[in-house]
Amino acid sequence: MDGSIARPRPLLALGLRLLAALALATMAMLVKLAGERGAHLVEMIFWRQALSAALLGAGLALTGKLALLRTKRLAAHGRRAISGTVGMMFTYGAVLLLPLAEATTLGFTAPIFAVLIALVLFGETIGPYRWSAIAIGFTGVLVVMGPGLGSGDGAVTVAGVIVGLIAPLMVALISFQVQDLNTTESAWSIVFWFTALSAPVLALALPFVLGPHDLATWGIILAMALCGALAQVLLTLSLRFGSAAVILLMDYTALLWASFYGFFVFERAAPASLWLGAPLIVAAGLIIAYRERELARLNHRSYSDRQDSARKD
Repeated sequence: MDGSIARPRPLLALGLRLLAALALATMAMLVKLAGERGAHLVEMIFWRQALSAALLGAGLALTGKLALLRTKRLAAHGRRAISGTVGMMFTYGAVLLLPLAEATTLGFTAPIFAVLIALVLFGETIGPYRWSAIAIGFTGVLVVMGPGLGSGDGAVTVAGVIVGLIAPLMVALISFQVQDLNTTESAWSIVFWFTALSAPVLALALPFVLGPHDLATWGIILAMALCGALAQVLLTLSLRFGSAAVILLMDYTALLWASFYGFFVFERAAPASLWLGAPLIVAAGLIIAYRERELARLNHRSYSDRQDSARKD
């Protein structure tokens, strides 16, 4: 996966991903607040995409950098826009259906799905380390679901868990797409075309879901859209400077913010089952990241050895 990174700068990538985790956790909190105040899922995604496209386009125009949006890969941007919009539907849906900390924790299964995608789509051989990680990770998911599944207000429901697992599957798939785009496109181009191509499609559904809101709700929607736009830029830049297998580790810090918001904003403390299951999911991600790094190191050494052998011949 490292070969698709345009400009490797691992420490910068980690820092950007940490900020992205904070922005995403804040956005999720605002999505849940807006949903409780009557905002529709599609409506929220539309405003996020439309405002992001408008702000980014205006910013680049004012700074004379519209040339950064030039692309010869509009079809690839279109595919990324489709998968990205579907991914946002499930990500926002998980936040609306699940308590904030649980939705965030299920999102940590993205590295596990990245391994499975590499196996299914790219024919990559998966060894015992990563198979063990997959088993550990999904055991963590079962623990997070907890013995109280589906009971009481704010409970973890089966529908919520299904939506919450499809969301990281899409995140993993999109990470591969973004890394591919990063080899030829600027970060600004990737974010702009994602928002600009998806917003008009979402606008078609807007008349069916748009409802009246008070000023406070519109303020929450606006703040949510701005956090989403910031997070999108930070995520894209992080993938430009570092491997997805490594920087995805920084996403785990979002659980701290989600637990904070869950307690102080929604007055719900994370249950014991979450704190038992989350470490298993995090451990799975750490095992996968370690193994990905070792495989990359071995592949690099093997390539260097072949190059030395070729020069000797």
